[in-house]
Amino acid sequence: MKNVHFLYLLVLAMLLWGGGWSALKILTYTLPMDVIIFWRFFIMSLSFLPILYLMKEPLALNKGNIKYVLGSSVLNIAFMVSSYLGVKHGMAGSGGVIITTLSPVMTFLLVAIIFKKRLKNAQYFGLFLGVIGGVIMLQVADINLFLNGSNVYFLLCAIIWAGVTVLSQHSHKYIHPVHYSFLISVVATVVTFIYAYDSNLLNVFNEGTNFWIAMIYLAVLGQSVATTIFFVASGKLGSEITSSFMFLVPTFAILIAWIVLDENVQTHVLIGGILSLIAVYFINNIAKKAIK
Repeated sequence: MKNVHFLYLLVLAMLLWGGGWSALKILTYTLPMDVIIFWRFFIMSLSFLPILYLMKEPLALNKGNIKYVLGSSVLNIAFMVSSYLGVKHGMAGSGGVIITTLSPVMTFLLVAIIFKKRLKNAQYFGLFLGVIGGVIMLQVADINLFLNGSNVYFLLCAIIWAGVTVLSQHSHKYIHPVHYSFLISVVATVVTFIYAYDSNLLNVFNEGTNFWIAMIYLAVLGQSVATTIFFVASGKLGSEITSSFMFLVPTFAILIAWIVLDENVQTHVLIGGILSLIAVYFINNIAKKAIK
C-alpha cells in the first residue's frame, strides 16, 4: 500500500498523545501550575525550530491569520489550565478518555449551533449517544461527584478544545498548520511568562530526572512531534483516514496511565467512553455517507 509507513507513524502519534496525560500527572506533583505551563509552551516553541528549518517555508504573521493565532493561543492556555487542574485532582487515564471522546462531540455541536446547520438523523443519534456517554463519564447524575471532583475541569477542556478545533480548521486557509502551532506556542509562552514572572521560574533546574522526562515528553514528543506527524499524514492520507486514528488515543491514555501511574480503569469512564466513540462514528462517518 502506498504511504503505508504513515499509518505506522499515526499509531505512534496517537501513542504519544495518549501518554501526555500521564506525563502531565507527574508534573502536577512538583511545581506550581503557572511554572509548569510556561515551561511547557517555552520548550514546545524551541522544539518546533528544527521542524521549521527542515520545512524551509517562509513564516508569516499577517492580518489574515493573526486573529486565529491569538484566539487559539488564549484557548490553548485555558486548556492547559483546565487539564492541569483536572489531572491534578483526578486520574490521567480518565482525563485522556473523557476529553478525547467528548471534544469531537462538542466540536460538532458548536459548529451546528454557530453555523445553524441542519442535521441528519444519524447526526442527531450520534449527539444523543455523545450526551449519554458524557453523562456517564462525568457522573452528572450525582451532582456532588460532578461538582467536587475533576469532572468539571475535564468538561471545560472538551468545550475549550472544541473552540480550538473550529479556529484551527478555518486557519488553514491563511497559514500552514505547523506554522500555526508554532506561533500559538510562542504567543502562549510570552503570555504565560508575564503571568509567571514572579513564580521562581528557574526552580525547574532543581527538579530531578522524572520531572524532565515528563516535561520533555509533554512539550516535545506529545505535542510538536505528534502534531507534526498528524498534519503531514493528513496531507498524504486525507483527513478522514487520519482522524479515524484518534479513536486510539483513549485506549493508549488508559493503558499508559495503568503502566506508569498504576491507575485502575474506572468502569463508568470505560462505558461512557465507548458510547462517546460510537457517537463520534455516527457523527463523522455515517453522516458523511448520508451527505454523499
